[in-house]
Amino acid sequence: MMKRLALLLFVSLIVVPAQAKPPLTEGETDPVMLDLDPYMIKALRGNAKNSSPKNPIAPGRFGSEGSIVDLLTEPAFNKLIQKHDLKLFNGPMLGDVTPTSARVWIRTAGPASFHVVVGDQISPTIQTTAENDFTGIAYVEGLKPWTDYTYTIVLDGEEISHPAFHFKTYPTAGTPARYSIAFGSGARYVPTKEAIWKTMADTQPLAYLGLGDNVYIDATERRDVQRLHYYRRMLRREYRDFISQTPVYAVWDDHDMGDNDCAGGPGLNKPWKLPNLSVFQQNWNNPFYSHDDQAPGTWHNFTMGDVEFFMLDGRIYRSDIQDPADTTNTMLGESQKRWLLNSLKQSTAKFKVLCSGTMWHDLADKGGKDSWAGPRFRSERDEIFDLINQERIDGVLLISGDRHRTELWKTDRPGGYPLYEFLSAKVTNMHSHAPRKEAEWSFNEGNFWGEIGFDFAPTDPTVTFKAINQDGNEIKATTFKLSELSHTSNP
Repeated sequence: MMKRLALLLFVSLIVVPAQAKPPLTEGETDPVMLDLDPYMIKALRGNAKNSSPKNPIAPGRFGSEGSIVDLLTEPAFNKLIQKHDLKLFNGPMLGDVTPTSARVWIRTAGPASFHVVVGDQISPTIQTTAENDFTGIAYVEGLKPWTDYTYTIVLDGEEISHPAFHFKTYPTAGTPARYSIAFGSGARYVPTKEAIWKTMADTQPLAYLGLGDNVYIDATERRDVQRLHYYRRMLRREYRDFISQTPVYAVWDDHDMGDNDCAGGPGLNKPWKLPNLSVFQQNWNNPFYSHDDQAPGTWHNFTMGDVEFFMLDGRIYRSDIQDPADTTNTMLGESQKRWLLNSLKQSTAKFKVLCSGTMWHDLADKGGKDSWAGPRFRSERDEIFDLINQERIDGVLLISGDRHRTELWKTDRPGGYPLYEFLSAKVTNMHSHAPRKEAEWSFNEGNFWGEIGFDFAPTDPTVTFKAINQDGNEIKATTFKLSELSHTSNP
């Protein structure tokens, strides 16, 4: 009898889906959020405390596709917009910066036209509409490489400026420059933790990479809830200032695509895939979303001087072990994998950074349950690693998120140089995962982000991994020379 009860308990732990976490509001101090957050939560999410596929929360008063378009039909919401002067509702968000151009994303409170002025350059005028959730992206060209700029938003003829409206264009390849980028995941909206975005902004990273779990939604079939979480995060002052001055590149992971440890499986037959992807695309400012119109996703790549970043989508086509009809063994899906392998071979960057929402190393996860080390995904990971050896691709670095800690992992490879993986995944989350003694170093106290610093002034360029906490203090740091990450030094 006891064995039977234990078996039933074990099965129940496997099949009961994770419940969506309700929005956190305790400790809120931001005056905009104190007014708008409870209003939006009630309108778009309803009053339920949690949700799961078997116990879904009832839609808010606009149904499961509710949005700001519906909110703006209510006089009470419009009064709050006027009170806080939120014609520019979300943004601006910088993205897709190059040595000579930049893109600026905004969301307006209703249909509007806008353009962006950067130095002497003026973008074309963009119209925001209800069909695109009142978002728009302005593209500015003709800028100078490695140059500081301020910018102004001109919204329906009104100039909007702010001290946070500034950025720096990227260096061209071959520039002996020093710069850093920030990255992280595990960024649930937590009112008492949001100050970390100001601390991060003060370090002046040249970009921020969101490796998934950028917001915690966990409501696969609820676009109203998905939009809610983006609205509220981007209304918070510290985050708003951060994305106004720091170009952002993002992919999704489980908590912002669907629910905990979810997998999309092959193809596009699941009805939530394209609608959820559409919400994601409306709320980010990436250079592109997938290279393949027949296999849409969140993956993309971009260059920054002598560094190329490959932002990977490990969810939308990941093999779904819960679906008995899914016999694939892939994290990326065929189209994305082919793009990655070809792009790696063609890259001329000195450093190539593979950016994954989940961990690469065999021991970094809970037995490989939700990472590249899992039995269905290890062979695909090794195919990528083998290509690096076969094509003698130097300067490859790995970064990852998911586990709520920060650490450095080393993967030795016969016939090649070691692959180092920098994990950082507790930007604002409260819950921690235990440190791992098998890592080169591992830490989980407080909140933190990862910083990757590049220095191309020396003949032998360097990369430095730094873990920085919520107070701006350096927790851990490790530096490598490019020559240490090459097949010449590691035959």
